[in-house]
Amino acid sequence: MKTRDVRDLVHFEEDAAHQQTLYETDRLFSRVICLQEAQGLGPVGDALADAVCLVLAGEVSAQVGLGRSRMRQWETVLVPAGSDLTLRNASEEPAVVLLVTAPPPGVPGEDAGPSGSGGDAGRVAQPEEPVTGG
Repeated sequence: MKTRDVRDLVHFEEDAAHQQTLYETDRLFSRVICLQEAQGLGPVGDALADAVCLVLAGEVSAQVGLGRSRMRQWETVLVPAGSDLTLRNASEEPAVVLLVTAPPPGVPGEDAGPSGSGGDAGRVAQPEEPVTGG
């Protein structure tokens, strides 16, 4: 059994949101997203996967499709397949978000196509290069 302490994945960067994979399997993908003041992420989405976004710390503004809400620690939002998610830190304090997606983005054999509003096709919050801890 593999366990991880999410606090080990919490790091902040000055120029962009920090993202690090928590777990990834053939059926599930989870990522910790760390946002400093005024940082954001998105729009991101996947045409074939649902996602749940959980605020672990701080306060964020979340937009799913055309709906928008301010979320505080322990609040969640469902991101249905085909919807875009945009996150923005909503306070001066750092924010930490857990994003869980099923199935994982880019599952072989899927043709997700463009999300329609600028999100990456078939991807959920994927950095261009792998993120390493440290």
